[in-house]
Amino acid sequence: MTALTTGLALGHFLALGAALFCISVAGIFLNRKNVIVLLMCIELMLLAVNINFVAFSRHLGDAAGQVFVFFILTVAAAEAAIGLAILVTLFRNRRTIDVADIDSLKG
Repeated sequence: MTALTTGLALGHFLALGAALFCISVAGIFLNRKNVIVLLMCIELMLLAVNINFVAFSRHLGDAAGQVFVFFILTVAAAEAAIGLAILVTLFRNRRTIDVADIDSLKG
């Protein structure tokens, strides 16, 4: 199905991507205590960018944007796995995942 048959234009997808991006930026600035919520906001930001890549790729008829999204999703999955592993290690050592308590890391 094309965008013309579904009634959704490029502007609709860009507005959705912009709304998700703004929600993720607001989540980062409003919640600076929980590291898990910060990681979720960063993932939401990457997904908003992916929506824009796919929308422009579909609009221009070029598959390069959709291929680039696969690379972004691969890096995001690796980042999430490493981030969660670091959080588990920090929680085992400090018994908290509060950002204010983690700021004094020592080697």
